[in-house]
Amino acid sequence: MTVNTMTALAKSKPEEGLWMINAPVPEIGPDEVLIRINKTGICGTDIHIWNWDEWAAATVPVPMITGHEFAGEIVEMGSNVTGMSLGQRCSGEGHLITTDSRQSRAGNFHLDPGTRGIGVNEQGAFAQYLKLPAFNVVPLPDDIPDEIGAILDPLGNAVHTALSFDLLGEDVLITGAGPIGIMAAAVARHAGARNVVLTDINADRLTLAEHVVPSVRTVDVTREDLNDVIHELGMSQGFDVGLEMSGNQVALDQMIEALVMGGKIAMLGIPPGQSPVNWNRIVFKAITIKGVYGREMFETWYKMIAMLQNGLDISRVITHRFNVADFAIGFAEMKSGRSGKVVLDWT
Repeated sequence: MTVNTMTALAKSKPEEGLWMINAPVPEIGPDEVLIRINKTGICGTDIHIWNWDEWAAATVPVPMITGHEFAGEIVEMGSNVTGMSLGQRCSGEGHLITTDSRQSRAGNFHLDPGTRGIGVNEQGAFAQYLKLPAFNVVPLPDDIPDEIGAILDPLGNAVHTALSFDLLGEDVLITGAGPIGIMAAAVARHAGARNVVLTDINADRLTLAEHVVPSVRTVDVTREDLNDVIHELGMSQGFDVGLEMSGNQVALDQMIEALVMGGKIAMLGIPPGQSPVNWNRIVFKAITIKGVYGREMFETWYKMIAMLQNGLDISRVITHRFNVADFAIGFAEMKSGRSGKVVLDWT
């Protein structure tokens, strides 16, 4: 590498917005690689950081190069790195782990309590170059384009959540039609679910869901009653599995009521603050609830790449593509609540 500086998007000041800056190209260690970034996705976390809300102000040090959804190619390798090659296309796991915790030593890397996130706690992927531990690199097959590689992180959230329970032949309720909820609907259908119902109150997002996953039954809960949908689909009791993606307490309450006795819920959505929960309904309906964080390393990555190579199509969830010079427009589209995934081009 002879380039010393790079363009990046950074949280340079503790206030709303991001700024395009010139930054030093990261210097890699013996166990790291340097990745030239081709595409990045804008995530909900990036919106929190842009808005500089309470969570971001308490979590993200300034200055910080943000971003954690990416695809690119390896341009430099540390002296200890093996099994990779210069020019190799890749994405990568943005959760940086320690190796000495009980969880990591047991192989449950995604549960390591010392996890730090690129673009949140460590310098991130909204840049021309990113350094990453070789352990975290995920090679991209030739049949997965960069723009899909750039959204494998959120697809991994959807896959981890959806595959938390057996879906074959099951009736699945998904609350929250953001991009991850929509991708979870596609995964549930691909995994053999019988009925997949996706709820929200945002008509634009529900329309997008029908475009991405034509076989999904969308429900605007301000206009339709879930009980009527259950009857329409010929379900005798309710849904077997719930995937909560919205972080909305009302949606979770509706899900609990719509599940069968012994139903199962995987929760990825994060409610704001503390929320009241009717534990009586959960206990007496014998409902199992699993909290989902990140992606299983690296089984989730293996499963989602295998599904993409076997017919899973989430390409239409990408609704906007911009050159990085137009990043502010991309963020405005994400903040509008009308978009799917927004991808920035760094080439």
